[in-house]
Amino acid sequence: MKDISKNIKDILIKIGENPDREGLRKTPQRVNSALSELLSGYEKDIDKILNNAFFKVDYKEMVIVKDITFYSMCEHHMLPFFGKAHIAYIPNGTIIGLSKIPRLVEVFAKRLQVQERLTVEISKTIYNKIKPKGVGVIMEAQHLCMTSRGIKNDTSVAITSSMLGCFEKDAKIRNEFLSLIKKG
Repeated sequence: MKDISKNIKDILIKIGENPDREGLRKTPQRVNSALSELLSGYEKDIDKILNNAFFKVDYKEMVIVKDITFYSMCEHHMLPFFGKAHIAYIPNGTIIGLSKIPRLVEVFAKRLQVQERLTVEISKTIYNKIKPKGVGVIMEAQHLCMTSRGIKNDTSVAITSSMLGCFEKDAKIRNEFLSLIKKG
């Protein structure tokens, strides 16, 4: 990401602050650094992240990685939203290294996003890369654009899902996934 420190200094001036005040002198650089980290997903290559960690395995049952913590930025207000992702797939002769699933979530989350698109990007990527029988993704998140401004409802949680392949077509598989992610 390009350095936006000068832009942040301009914002401080426009909101009536003194960017030369002791507490704000390094704020433009800190904000630049924070945004570079929070939006680092633009610089990541999915194929490099996945690093061909695909393995031929005769496993036919559901694989689930649940409670994957993520942090993202709402593209409408540039405020954070954060929560947990639950991801399942049923292999079709190929599995993916388990650590690659949270890495994939992070890549897409570290971009300006809406939760709905984030959910679909993750499911479609897994579906296209390992060609499983099906993929299910459920994301739960709190959005600061709803909790700290606007409606100011600090207890609401947004839940989105994307079901592909057998997860979309077979209610039994979908229900098994939903049941398993509820277990502690």
